[in-house]
Amino acid sequence: MTQVHEWGHVVGGHLSGGHLVALDVWPWHLPYSIFEPDPQPLITLWSGLLLGIAVPFVVALVFRMPEVWFVSHFCWLANGSYISLAWISGDSYLDTTKLLEHGAPAWSLGLYCLVSISVGYVGIKRAIRALMECKAPPEIEVSESN
Repeated sequence: MTQVHEWGHVVGGHLSGGHLVALDVWPWHLPYSIFEPDPQPLITLWSGLLLGIAVPFVVALVFRMPEVWFVSHFCWLANGSYISLAWISGDSYLDTTKLLEHGAPAWSLGLYCLVSISVGYVGIKRAIRALMECKAPPEIEVSESN
């Protein structure tokens, strides 16, 4: 989830004319990307959130496997949870605070959280059910022999 989210920021920053000066996407690190200058910070920031759910969703649409749907819906849930928890924490380095500082309307963040958490939660439940059905052991037929 964090990889797709962060690479979304990188794509958005690049496409909006930003110059990438720092990037950390190593496992077990809190990923970040820094653009100087970043002429369109809202595009850079929203790209992480939107591509962070769109890319896994498109992959799930292509492969149509319960495991891939699980990952896709996890990304929806994780992105929405991240934005809502970052909103509560108010940490100046997290996306929510930066989005608000650069003029994103609070209602748009609230709507993003509501939709992504809801879709993610319902989707994960469905994916788990589908995974359990796929992994259920086959019925053993017992035949009577004389």
